[in-house]
Amino acid sequence: MLAAVVILSIGFGLANGLHDAGNAVAAPVVTKALRPGQAIGLAAAFHVIGALVVGTAVATTVAGIIAVPHADTMVVLGAAVLGALIWNLFTLGLGLPCSSGHCLVGALTGAALADHGAAAVHWGGLHGLRPVGVVGSLVWLGLSSAVAMPLAFMGIRAARHGLREASRSLLGPIRRGEVLTTASLALAHGSNDAQKTMGLLALALVATGHLGHLSVPFWVQLTGAGALTIGTSLGGWRVVRTLGRGIFPLRSLDGLVSQGSASLIVLAGSLVGAPLSTTDVVAPAVVGVGAGERWRHVRWRVVRQIGVAWLVTLPVSAGLGACALVLWRAL
Repeated sequence: MLAAVVILSIGFGLANGLHDAGNAVAAPVVTKALRPGQAIGLAAAFHVIGALVVGTAVATTVAGIIAVPHADTMVVLGAAVLGALIWNLFTLGLGLPCSSGHCLVGALTGAALADHGAAAVHWGGLHGLRPVGVVGSLVWLGLSSAVAMPLAFMGIRAARHGLREASRSLLGPIRRGEVLTTASLALAHGSNDAQKTMGLLALALVATGHLGHLSVPFWVQLTGAGALTIGTSLGGWRVVRTLGRGIFPLRSLDGLVSQGSASLIVLAGSLVGAPLSTTDVVAPAVVGVGAGERWRHVRWRVVRQIGVAWLVTLPVSAGLGACALVLWRAL
C-alpha cells in the first residue's frame, strides 16, 4: 500500500507539473522573450531551487488536513490522491487551467468524510497568517485568486503610465525582465506545488512507521521537486496556449507584470504554509493585465470557462476522493 501511495503521489506531482508548465513559460514563449526550450529549462532549474530552499511549511499544512484514525490513513491518502489525479488529468485533456490546491484539498476532504465523517477532517482556520486545516487553506486559495487580478491591473496601469514616453528601444530590457520574472515565478511555483507531493509522502511515511514524527526528509524534498520538474519539462502546451493567447494576447510588458504579480503572491503563500494554486493566481493576473490594457479585448468566454473549472474543482475532486475510497477499500 505504501508503494501504491508513493507512485500515485509522484504521479500527482507529474500531472501537476504538466498542468502548470503554462504558468511559468506561457508569457515568455508567446512574447518571444525566450524560445520554448529555453523557457522550460529555466523554469525546471528554478522549480528545483524553490522546492529545496524555501522550506516545508506547505507540506506540513497538506499533511494536517486529515485527522483519520492512524490505521485508516493510508486508505484515505490513496483514495484522495487517486481522485485528485483523475481530475487533474481530465482538465489537462480539455486544456483548462486547474487548481491543484483546490483539487488536493477537496480530494483529501472527500475521502476523509467518506471514511469517518466530519470528525475525520481537520477543519482548522487561520493562526495569524498561517493556514491550518481545510478552512485556512481555502481562505488563502480564495484570497490569492481575488488579489491577483487587481494587483496585475494596477501594475500594468502604473507601468504604462511610467513608460508612456518610452521608445521601442526599451523592448529589449523588458524582455530581459521577463526572463527574471519567469525565474521568480518558477521558483515560487516550485516552493509551493512541489511541497504538496512532499506532504503526501511524509504523511504516508509517518502512517507506516518509517518516520517517528511529521518531517520532510531531504530525499522526499528531491522526489517532490523532481516529479514537478519532470512534469513541467514534458509540456502541457494546450494550457500554455490558453494562458498566453486564449485569455488575452500577451505582449512583453503584459508578461512581465502578470508574472511578477503572480510570483509575489505564490511566494508569500509558500512562506506562510498555504497550499495555493499557481494556475489560479496566474490566470487572474493575465485577466488583470488584459483588463488594464483593453477591457474589450479580454476573451471573457474563456475566463468564464476557467471560472467554472475553479468553482467545480473542489466539490468534484471531493466526490472523486469519496468514490475512490470505495474502490481503494475493495482493493
